[in-house]
Amino acid sequence: MHLLRVEEGGALYDSDEAVDLGQPPGDIVILTSADTEVSLLSAAVAGWQAEGDVPEVRIANYLSLSHPFSVDQYIASTIAGARLVIVRLLGGSAYWTYGVQQLRAQAEAGGVPVAFLPGDARPDPELDYLSTFDTGTCRSLAAYLDAGGPDNALGFLYAARDIIDGTETAPPPRPLLRAGIYWPGMDTPDLPSIAADWVEGAPVAAIVFYRALLQAGDLAPVDAMIEACREAGLNPLPLFSASLKDGAAAPIIASLLAEAKTDVIMNMTSFAVSDPAAAADGMPGLASVGPFGAVDAPVLQLVLSASRVEDWQGSSAGLTARDLAMNVALPELDGRLLTRAVGFKQPPRRDGKGERRRGAPPLFLVPRARRRGEGEQIARVDAIADVLLDQPWLVAQPAEQLEQPPRVRRVGPH
Repeated sequence: MHLLRVEEGGALYDSDEAVDLGQPPGDIVILTSADTEVSLLSAAVAGWQAEGDVPEVRIANYLSLSHPFSVDQYIASTIAGARLVIVRLLGGSAYWTYGVQQLRAQAEAGGVPVAFLPGDARPDPELDYLSTFDTGTCRSLAAYLDAGGPDNALGFLYAARDIIDGTETAPPPRPLLRAGIYWPGMDTPDLPSIAADWVEGAPVAAIVFYRALLQAGDLAPVDAMIEACREAGLNPLPLFSASLKDGAAAPIIASLLAEAKTDVIMNMTSFAVSDPAAAADGMPGLASVGPFGAVDAPVLQLVLSASRVEDWQGSSAGLTARDLAMNVALPELDGRLLTRAVGFKQPPRRDGKGERRRGAPPLFLVPRARRRGEGEQIARVDAIADVLLDQPWLVAQPAEQLEQPPRVRRVGPH
């Protein structure tokens, strides 16, 4: 069989090719499906290694290992020499069936012990059963990643070392807010503190994004959108949320949107909140669902693509099947209006051991001109802000009075 040597990222997650990630063995191997978590933990490892004599850590996205031969190769070349494997599975074992089966089989045969952790902060009895360790140990590990943030990422590494060394050095997890306000350079921003920098009477444009971006420090698309809104004369309201379906986060988002009297919502989260099957006619209503229903404001869908810029530009479709499902088709069930892709993945720079280098660029790259009027194509984030200014009726009329959506729905490169 032909085996490809690749960098993680780009269209790899949608590929059926057998690949070799090229990671040498390490003491602790961590697998997850979230690139933000890979980025967060890689940064934590870099800081941890500065302390001196610490275990070698290998981190990878298991979506890169979709082919069975890729799994076998990774187990033979990287996991076989480890002392502990931790797999964080979003959606449960069914989303990586072969990998879970093979890791459990090698552990039962006397190989490397494995801890399977749920990726959504909810207990998963099946993963507890499949793990080598007891439920208490697995849930203690998961608590650090559920909370997120640099401090908890470092605590997670200490907890993993405690398992292989039999020590008790890990600090307890530090819970983080499930939702709230973000502002560049502020540790604990609130609505009055950011409103002090707003233009009186200007429309309020909420920018809603996943808390995972804040946890991982991958905020380039958000910061760019904030700047574009300010340059366009809009008042940006950046809000982070664990999920729009999260029982603790959704009410906070709804309250902040209402308190700020939000005129338009720019959403960077994926999937849908509504259930069309629950409607009498099988179609969602005109009112926004979930926390966005707290205000009478249109919701624009911004795409954070899982592809690299090069892949996106070279494809006639623009977005991959994964992006189309998560960021176009499902959000449209909530009545959101598709705009543009404003951020693209870029593979992390890795050292000779397969780990992300210090000083590596952020996970998301934002194509943007340095200044307006330089003769370059207007930045994608600027173009979205300009749409709002060019279509004042978009923020002035209720949804049921709109005759047609704004012309911002093209999916391919433009």
